[in-house]
Order: sequence, then structure tokens, then C-alpha cells
Amino acid sequence: MMTDPADTSNVEATAPEADDVLRDGAPASDASAQGVAPSESNGAVEALQAEVASLKDRVLRTMAEMENLRRRTEREVADAKSYGVTSFAREMVSAVDNLQRAVASLPAEAKAEASPALQSFVQGIELTERDLLSRMARFKVQPIETVGTRFDPNRHEALFEMPDESVPTGTVVQQVETGYVIGERVLRPAKVGVSRGGPKPEAAQQG
Repeated sequence: MMTDPADTSNVEATAPEADDVLRDGAPASDASAQGVAPSESNGAVEALQAEVASLKDRVLRTMAEMENLRRRTEREVADAKSYGVTSFAREMVSAVDNLQRAVASLPAEAKAEASPALQSFVQGIELTERDLLSRMARFKVQPIETVGTRFDPNRHEALFEMPDESVPTGTVVQQVETGYVIGERVLRPAKVGVSRGGPKPEAAQQG
């Protein structure tokens, strides 16, 4: 039996099958091939970026803390070198005080009229005092300036006031006990007498 060329029933019947084959064979997107929706993929990337930013922040904070620790350690080591002898320096200051009192107890007239042996003894005490001060200076222990300077409550301890119109009020005019600093710290304030009755410091500076 011959087929009529005009008969398209068989072609129409197979057309849907061809469409199905094309649809089934079409390449799928990467997200579809992995069974992941594009929105889910974007969310995973954002989560990873947030985690990376968080880790970076933690690393930077840790580095900053380590730098602060290094600087603090260096400062503590430097302070230990400079101020580790503070207690010992206070003891040496008392020894210097005793030597100074021993020399001051001998009046100038008696010292001038003293025998050569006594004069040598006094000179030995003075030499010992200077030697102690020199050795203390190696450890940054220095006397505080007093007479003629302006009273500084951080470095001076005022014991009394003295009327004196020749110098500005608040000028140290007498030293009762030597004060000392160690480095930038006050080891012991100087005990002094302060003037009053003179011009104000500001007026004296302007004049």
C-alpha cells in the first residue's frame, strides 16, 4: 500500500517527541546542574565574604594587641633599668645627708684654725660626699635646684616663708634639705624657704 505524500499525520505525531528530545538534551546552567538555585549560590558567597572580613578584623586586632604589648614591655624594661635602684638610691641619699651634716657641724672659724690632721679628716669627708654624688649621678640621681628658682610644688616642699622684696614672691630663698630626682621622677622633694612680699612673678618677668 502506498503512502499519500500529503498525509502529515505521522510527522505531526512525532513533532512533540522531537521537542521533548531537544528539551531533555539542552545544556543546563551550572547552578541547575548542581541542584542549587542562583539565590542560594549568592548567599553562600556573601557568607564566605563576611567570614573572611571577620577573620581579617580579628587578625588586625591581634596584631594591634601584640604591638601594644611589645611597647608596654619595652617601657617596663626601660623603667626597670632607670628606676630599679630607687630604694637603694634613697638609702644613699640619707648617707649623703649625714656626710653633709658632719661637715656643716664644724664652724668655718674652727675649720680654718683646725690642726692639719683635722683639716685632712674634713677634706676626706667632703671628698667622700662628692664621690657618692658622682656615683649616684651615673644612675641618674641628681640634686634638685632650689635657691633662686621659682617654687615648684612638684619638686619643693615649703617649710616657711621669708619676707623679701628683692625677689618675686614664691622664689626659693633658702634650702633646708637637699632634694633629689631619679630620671624624671622625684626621689625626695627639697625642703625650702620661700619668699613673700616681692613683686608677682608675672610682673617680674614683664619687667
